[in-house]
Amino acid sequence: MKKILVIEDEKFLREDLLEILEHLEFQGIEAENGAVGVQLARQHLPDLIICDVMMPELDGYGVCTTLRQYPETATIPFIFLSAKTEKSAVRQGMALGADDYLTKPFSIVELSQAISTQLEKKVIIDKQYQKKLDDLRSNIALSLPHELRTPLQAILSLSDILVEEYDVIESDAKREMIGDISNSAQRLSRLIQKFILYAQLEIIATDAEQVEKLRSSKTYSPKSMIKHLAMQKARQAGREADLQLNLQNANIPISETYWQIITDEVIDNAFKFSPMNTQVRIKSIVSNSSFILSVFNQGQGMTAEQIANVGAYMQFERKMYEQQGSGLGLIIAKRLVNLHGGKLTIESIPGRQTKVEITLPTVED
Repeated sequence: MKKILVIEDEKFLREDLLEILEHLEFQGIEAENGAVGVQLARQHLPDLIICDVMMPELDGYGVCTTLRQYPETATIPFIFLSAKTEKSAVRQGMALGADDYLTKPFSIVELSQAISTQLEKKVIIDKQYQKKLDDLRSNIALSLPHELRTPLQAILSLSDILVEEYDVIESDAKREMIGDISNSAQRLSRLIQKFILYAQLEIIATDAEQVEKLRSSKTYSPKSMIKHLAMQKARQAGREADLQLNLQNANIPISETYWQIITDEVIDNAFKFSPMNTQVRIKSIVSNSSFILSVFNQGQGMTAEQIANVGAYMQFERKMYEQQGSGLGLIIAKRLVNLHGGKLTIESIPGRQTKVEITLPTVED
């Protein structure tokens, strides 16, 4: 039986509402004022809340504002009841996060329809949220064992050989095997970190409050980080001469940590998937209150289908190019950009070139 919390300071009306709910086969919970209502909402976590607006101490607007601040009550459907019929009162209630607003007097049919509509909406939202979690669990369950097995198997095999044949293995071979173990361990660590980050981002994406908190951070000099990472990647690849930089600066609504993850991924891919002695051009501009980063390479490219199917747990043409990795890096970068109010797009000609463009809004100092 669905639980509905009634917050109403007028006893006769509260009792009438509880009687109606019982008739409609709902379990009613009563609160005689707003403060008690907040307490009971957090204690019982009802399926829906019906709340009067004009109450002493804590009015209905205060109740709605307070409950929307707590994660456990933030998504409970909320219906205002009020004798205030002005449009401004209705707008104020809806702006605070209410799902519906009924004016007194109201009929049983109106109340029943309002309750049914909100409960049906909640079922749909809950199903969508559950589907996202199920998809996430399924994707991780399918991909995680395979992706972790490869570096883990290398660590186990090489360490077993060292333990069993340590005395007969030459020093140079030992050093090489220990280096391979170290590389595999680092790869394993990076994979685990990526899976954890991806899971965290998927959860954050379902919570508007957490998304807003993400966007409150700032990076004041994205240009310097781009330049540093680009020169570092070029140096590691022995391709300093291939790098071309043309950078402008702006403040963007993203933390330096997340901005580094995004730029590291797209710049690393530009060098990884293009041959020596071909250009890697990196450009940033400020246009129409947007910061736009473009990373261009003359490499293997991607088909339209591959671009459309950019997603977690996919490594493009793994068999052909034998690239190690879970394919999570690009989807993490794209997810981060989207969560911060931006857009990541890919333009490519297979076998010739690829351009990744990231657009983020700019912010004031």
